[in-house]
Amino acid sequence: MINQLVNNIKKLDAPIVVGLDPMLDYVPEYIKKAAFTEYGETLEGAAEAIWQYNKGIVDAIYDLVPAVKPQVAMYEQFGIPGMVTFKKTVDYCKEKGLIVIGDIKRGDIGSTSEAYAVGHLGKVQVGSKSYYGFDEDFVTVNPYLGSDGVNPFVKICREEKKGIFVLVKTSNPSSGEFQDQLVNGRPLYELVGEKVAAWGADCMGDSYSYVGAVVGATYPEQGKVLRKVMPKAFILVPGYGAQGGKGADLVHFFNEDGLGAIVNSSRGIIAAYKQEKYAEFGTENFADASRAAVKDMGEDISGALAAAK
Repeated sequence: MINQLVNNIKKLDAPIVVGLDPMLDYVPEYIKKAAFTEYGETLEGAAEAIWQYNKGIVDAIYDLVPAVKPQVAMYEQFGIPGMVTFKKTVDYCKEKGLIVIGDIKRGDIGSTSEAYAVGHLGKVQVGSKSYYGFDEDFVTVNPYLGSDGVNPFVKICREEKKGIFVLVKTSNPSSGEFQDQLVNGRPLYELVGEKVAAWGADCMGDSYSYVGAVVGATYPEQGKVLRKVMPKAFILVPGYGAQGGKGADLVHFFNEDGLGAIVNSSRGIIAAYKQEKYAEFGTENFADASRAAVKDMGEDISGALAAAK
């Protein structure tokens, strides 16, 4: 699947992933009204509103970007109906030819880690038959428990030709409380980056590993270092847009081949219609505003990469 991600990025010239992280207050009132009329102000009504919102955005942007990244927590908050919408979203995006990165940030050990890996990337055995659960193409993984937590995911990646993105240096302000701490004179995130490179060394696609890394756009200097530490790891870069990252911050996340990174924007795209810049689209045309935001993001990134050459 890493080969497919690389090919999609090349084809579209857009190293962009859209974060499908919907909050109910992002959803236009007319969509919520229709869902609540049918299902009431219930978990089912909320999940239906989220589904219709997602579908509108995906229909508007699927031909511009190689991948989407639904954040599972935004669906879990609506219980079982929300998780049904999560699965419907995954399936719909794949039908549209998009690669799906499940932002699940799982991290445990033993049979628990194996179950997470099977449920999101692999197949579960039921008697004489086997079934895919959520069936994302990639997922995010928390490495805090060490190799015991990551290896079950790597095993499934090999079997299914899918991938993971391991949290290395995250975009949030307090990430340094742990990730920047020095261990034998080096920041912890560098040591995690070295482990990512090692986990991925025997799990390669044509040019990049199935084992990638999450490194926030808000920390460009650390990104520059980690790019060298993990030359064969694709980097998932959150923090663009709403969290302050911009195209000029991203140059060092990429390799000389212009590949090696994919940049995420969530509310900056899916809630673009709420921004003054895209207010002219109006609530009814929220998806068109998202499409315009994707195009602007692509121009920002490509302009920054061209200027850096």
